[in-house]
Amino acid sequence: MDHQIVVIGGGFAGLNVIQKLKNSPCKITLIDKINSHVFQPLLYQVATASLSESSISKPLREIFKNQQNVEVLMGYVVRVDREHKKIFFHDGHELFYDTLILSTGAKHSYFGNPHFEAFAPGLKTLEDAYRIKERLLLAFERAEKSENPKELMEHMVFIVIGAGPTGVELAGSIAELKNVTLRKNFRHIDPHKARVILIEGFAEVLPPYPESLRKRAHKDLVSLGVEILTGTKVTNILSHGIETDKGFMRAEAVIWAAGNEASPLLKTLGTELDRQGRAIVEPHLHLPKDPHVFVIGDAAHFKGKEGVPLAGIAPVAIQMGSYLGKFLSAKLKGQNEHKPFSYFDKGMMATIGSYRAVAVSGKLKLQGFIAWLAWLFIHLIYLVSFRNRLMVALDWMIHYLSGRARHNRVIIKPVEELDKEN
Repeated sequence: MDHQIVVIGGGFAGLNVIQKLKNSPCKITLIDKINSHVFQPLLYQVATASLSESSISKPLREIFKNQQNVEVLMGYVVRVDREHKKIFFHDGHELFYDTLILSTGAKHSYFGNPHFEAFAPGLKTLEDAYRIKERLLLAFERAEKSENPKELMEHMVFIVIGAGPTGVELAGSIAELKNVTLRKNFRHIDPHKARVILIEGFAEVLPPYPESLRKRAHKDLVSLGVEILTGTKVTNILSHGIETDKGFMRAEAVIWAAGNEASPLLKTLGTELDRQGRAIVEPHLHLPKDPHVFVIGDAAHFKGKEGVPLAGIAPVAIQMGSYLGKFLSAKLKGQNEHKPFSYFDKGMMATIGSYRAVAVSGKLKLQGFIAWLAWLFIHLIYLVSFRNRLMVALDWMIHYLSGRARHNRVIIKPVEELDKEN
């Protein structure tokens, strides 16, 4: 009987594990809540109408159609029984495993304020991206109908909370949407007058980056017309704006990019979790005293150099998945000597609109056009298929050369439904 490996989560970590097990004597079951792999680093471009969802996603069944030892199940796992080596689905179904791999990713954390989510969606899924895009576009539609000048301007205020890479990229892309893309699209409003406000609790944007790159990112954002409020704490989020320690700010659309927490499924493991809900793992990425359960990617708390936990970013997930796939493949072949996982830090990068980015890799620091070219290249090569790379490359070429081509500005739902939701 084949060794049964169950992988929960079809993100970067899960995909890389499975691909490395292609020729191994095992049966793999991949489970995910949706039927596709999504390239999360470009979700913000779907949210701001730069790319279509099909450009950054691919059905999991299509990805593994030629890997005969893999089956794909669309389902939601709610509990893990480590004692009996079983997992339980939300609909009551059960599945046994010999080896379990949790690559469940992360969701946005509202730091103990779950009611924020209704008014400030985060950006982790295609559904989130659609929701944000609808809010942004609907705000301009409402402004176009408004006859009151004060009310008109209130409709065109957009707030992004959190100035890490996601927040910076979102703010820059929204600024270009209103400055360039929507120009001449309306008859009664000037989209360029819309306000994009980026709020950060720390003293500067992109806190983990070197000072020179933080300053460059700040300068580039300001040049795009983004208003930056650092050292500002958000205390409440309402349907019509936010409350901060510096006062109330009215806004039509608020986007949350301030924090992450791991999947609640990890709480059923009965193992030690960190403050973000991530499972603390051993050097070979399995749970303490349980070599049959592995946790990787954004769900794992793994101490890197100097004892600092690795960040929940795509390169970490990719390297963890690749390592674990090779580790399990060797183990299934009877090889018992394995080096522990070691992360090779290739650096960080963030883009700030067209032709601008910042990047750091070791002692190398890049900014401006060169960093932007590096950002384009890296994101293209990590897309899951040639078709995705081709679609994104063509979309980018048209968009960046014309400066205006964002053709994904379609609001699917009718206005009466949107008014109820927003």
